[in-house]
Amino acid sequence: MKPSPKKNTSPKKGPPQKTYHSTAKKKNVQEVTYKKEVIAMFMQWFRKNAPKKGAIMGKIDVVRNILVKLDMKQEEALEEAMQDLVDNGWIAKESDGVTLVLTQKGFEYIKKS
Repeated sequence: MKPSPKKNTSPKKGPPQKTYHSTAKKKNVQEVTYKKEVIAMFMQWFRKNAPKKGAIMGKIDVVRNILVKLDMKQEEALEEAMQDLVDNGWIAKESDGVTLVLTQKGFEYIKKS
């Protein structure tokens, strides 16, 4: 009697599965946190210094009150945070790309918070 061939019981090999590490998830949460902090800094400035529709935050205000206070991670999130402010309709950017104007929607936001 001939011995029967052994069956392969190892799992089937297919394409490699994507694995997600928890560090990637933490990084995204941290990036969002830094961006939110920067957004809060802008809105806090408007709330404190010019709480009215059409208020202007000039280049010097941005430098003195935002840029010098940012840490490295917040600096990386700055451009995206500013874009979110514009996309949310809270501020409008002037043609120079630095001067910011508080919109009606932004004014309503700072009044609520």
